[in-house]
Amino acid sequence: MTTHCTPLGLQASFGFGDRIGLATPGHIDAMNRAGKQIVPIYPQQSIREMFRTSRTPQQVMDDALSAAEQCNWTGPIGADADHLKTTDDIDVTAAVGFTFFTIDHSGAVDQQADNYDQAELRAKFNSAQTVAPWLDSYRGRIVKLPSGSEIVFDQATLMRAAVKYGAAIAKTIELGNYIDRVHQKLGRPYEIELSVDETDQPTTLAEHFIIADQCLLGGLKLVSLAPRFIGDFEKGVDFKGDISLLRHSLIDHAAIVDLLAPYKISLHSGSDKLSMYGALAAATNGRFHVKTAGTSYLEALRVVAKHNSKAFRGIIDFARDRYDTDKATYHVSATLKCAPCTSDASDLELEQEYLERWDDVPQGKGFTKPGRQILHCTFGSTLCHPEWGPLIRGCLADHPDTYCEVLSDHFVRHLEALQC
Repeated sequence: MTTHCTPLGLQASFGFGDRIGLATPGHIDAMNRAGKQIVPIYPQQSIREMFRTSRTPQQVMDDALSAAEQCNWTGPIGADADHLKTTDDIDVTAAVGFTFFTIDHSGAVDQQADNYDQAELRAKFNSAQTVAPWLDSYRGRIVKLPSGSEIVFDQATLMRAAVKYGAAIAKTIELGNYIDRVHQKLGRPYEIELSVDETDQPTTLAEHFIIADQCLLGGLKLVSLAPRFIGDFEKGVDFKGDISLLRHSLIDHAAIVDLLAPYKISLHSGSDKLSMYGALAAATNGRFHVKTAGTSYLEALRVVAKHNSKAFRGIIDFARDRYDTDKATYHVSATLKCAPCTSDASDLELEQEYLERWDDVPQGKGFTKPGRQILHCTFGSTLCHPEWGPLIRGCLADHPDTYCEVLSDHFVRHLEALQC
């Protein structure tokens, strides 16, 4: 296979997650239709997703790159080894040619730090100081951002940052240095993204500044950073929140980038967030990365709905049985009461309620149907089911043109909304 992946640098980029291995032709068609101002990542999957879908890193790479060759794709391709938490994760993905390594340090973040009272915070801080040697370098500083905002590094801000992120920053630098050593041996270039979005509370400007500054000082080849933005970025639905407030926040986060070093602002859980794409592109001056995953799986189920409505009903019934268990690792608000049972709706109504057709959505309002979240969160259980997994793959194999068409239409809207 002659097609290979490469680091994409600071170009605007878009990650097309593919949990089945058959979506790349549709992704490429969307890229061809939308133009090439944005560069693609076709092989993209997290270790967690690989486990849930019984795929290997080699299969993820082979499925995407063989499709790119067959579709005569001639542009650059990135490859995202997503949500890496251990050196073993790095080893298995680096070995097969991934180039974009997304470090997930959420396991080392103190998720309760924002809720501690002063006594609890001070007690935690006494031990956190040992993993936060950077404290004195920020104490008392006031940073004026190009956006006009200020970051004040007072004692309370530093204490909470040390408790919340001290161990996580150390873990990030440790994994980043390991990625570098692996690639020194392999003789291949690479780039690193840092996921900071796996938290309950939005990333403050002070937290963003400290995390990025320490990673850069630690020598990480940081190409993008994904903060936890204000508002809600739930799986499978559009942005929930005040776009105006988000726009101002994005401008401030982008200003930190301009002050520290060039890297991209990354949007995780980026699927279907069309209402805020323009704000992201404008605030970053086109220096962004958007990551999508589950939306290509949902479009696969649209193919099933179009060609085998009885099977689609069965998949919905199974997903509803699994949802309360499978949603545990996702940020979602849908409940089973939010979407109809199959016995209470027609085939067309089920497609609308669980997949939300684009033409049913008012301009700029994005996706609103909670049924999408029920199907989204249960992808692993469904694809590994002895009946539904093979049926979905078989339907896509029998109707590749339909899958390509619905994916292309779906992602053209994403890509066009991101054009600066």
